[in-house]
Amino acid sequence: MRTLLALFVISCGLPSLAIAASPSSEPESPPNVVVFLVDDMGVMDTSVPFLTDAAGKPQRYPLNDYYRTPNMERLAAQGIRFNNFCAMSVCSPTRISIMTGQNAARHRTTNWINPARNNGGPFGPLEWDWEGLGKHDVTLARLLQDRGYRTIHVGKGHFGADGFAGADPANLGFDVNVAGSSFGAPGSYYGTKNYGHGGKRAHQAVPDLDAYHGTETFLTEALTIEANREVAEAVKSEEPFFLYFAHYAVHAPFESDPRFAENYKDSGKPAPAQAFATLIEGMDKSLGDVLDNLEELGVAENTLVLFLGDNGSDAPLGHEHAVASAAPLRGKKGSHYEGGMRVPFIAAWAKAAGNHSHQQRLSIPAGAIQPQQAAVQDLFPTILAIAGSEPPSDHTVDGLPLQTLLSGQPDEDRPKRFLMHYPHAPHRSDYFTSFRDGPWKVVYHYYPSAASENSHYQLFHLSEDPFESRNVAAAEPVQLRRMMQGLIAALEHHEAVYPVSMDSREPLLPQLP
Repeated sequence: MRTLLALFVISCGLPSLAIAASPSSEPESPPNVVVFLVDDMGVMDTSVPFLTDAAGKPQRYPLNDYYRTPNMERLAAQGIRFNNFCAMSVCSPTRISIMTGQNAARHRTTNWINPARNNGGPFGPLEWDWEGLGKHDVTLARLLQDRGYRTIHVGKGHFGADGFAGADPANLGFDVNVAGSSFGAPGSYYGTKNYGHGGKRAHQAVPDLDAYHGTETFLTEALTIEANREVAEAVKSEEPFFLYFAHYAVHAPFESDPRFAENYKDSGKPAPAQAFATLIEGMDKSLGDVLDNLEELGVAENTLVLFLGDNGSDAPLGHEHAVASAAPLRGKKGSHYEGGMRVPFIAAWAKAAGNHSHQQRLSIPAGAIQPQQAAVQDLFPTILAIAGSEPPSDHTVDGLPLQTLLSGQPDEDRPKRFLMHYPHAPHRSDYFTSFRDGPWKVVYHYYPSAASENSHYQLFHLSEDPFESRNVAAAEPVQLRRMMQGLIAALEHHEAVYPVSMDSREPLLPQLP
């Protein structure tokens, strides 16, 4: 198993991160890791420009001037951001990919998990994993726990349905679980409404926050207070910690955060879009509070922060397949366009210190932009290598370590591919698989509809048409066939399950043109 870790690190051109003695007589403390995960936040829901111009320089668009995220700006200024970071198009698949290092096509939780009933869809695959993660599944949290980390879960879980182990993150390797449950949307963001307890959405009432009931404390703030308290306890105990801080924000219901409402009242945007923006700004304040807490505790130099969204934007700004919610990208959460799958990703040490041993091993350039493609399943091997841990030899890992990309360099050996498999309905796009390979992207629709231009196939050249305005499937038959061959091979490689035929109920496999 040490060999596997060495291979991870050698492939990145870095010295081994397996824990060894430091130059002093004391053993070196492993770095702390914070995964700061924002629900339904796309790559354009921020004042930080992630998209770039032809010269690779950050390019601002109107949405960057609408949102206010100064602490994301702060984190990006001291680290690296990726302008081509991909997630699954809905939440549970991404969250389980982070925990397992597997593409959703492999772990088979390919849809968001309805806590109360199997929501595979009328023609969804019978074998998809609605139950979610189990007590004996390999997870990032469990491996870090075994490595001696205090593993802390705060916020949204959504790893499993009611009555199954994954409904409680404490069953998945977390020493601490605050507010994590089976559902994905909070009953309410308002402490005055007890976060949903006793209300119309009591089935989604956020647990573990009774101390804030009846107060003016917004949910985002309550979770931040709890996260910072748990980190302080870990530091006091002199334990390395893994904080998985998964905000319910910015998921619907779009309840305005009163702390920031004044900033958007004259924007000219509708009330739900203004409320969404306050949720973004509240999340950003939380990020700043977490960073400040790490510095006050004296552990910022030894803490790696990984910030990301779990799927494309759900901003209430326009049609789900239009250039609207994620403009200039097309589409939003749940769609087959880039606006449904591109998310912000920033990596930085919480405080730069060039002479720090872990920062010397993983040197992250300040203010850099990484254009090479990466994806959510890559966090698993990246964090394990940094922590000096590794997965069991019989656990398949689809993700690839990010160390070379985090250092600001290209990784020439890394495949430039991304598979997104959604064999379900109903959502903004139904029964589809998309596959990216270099500049090309193909989308296969198992049941053609108006949303797919009444065709099985859509083909886009993202270098020439980054906003997916021209379907060139008919004009590029050779490329279409090549890309479909790649899509089919990727599905087979991941042992994917497929939608079923309306008539025979047999698996409906994608067909070559």
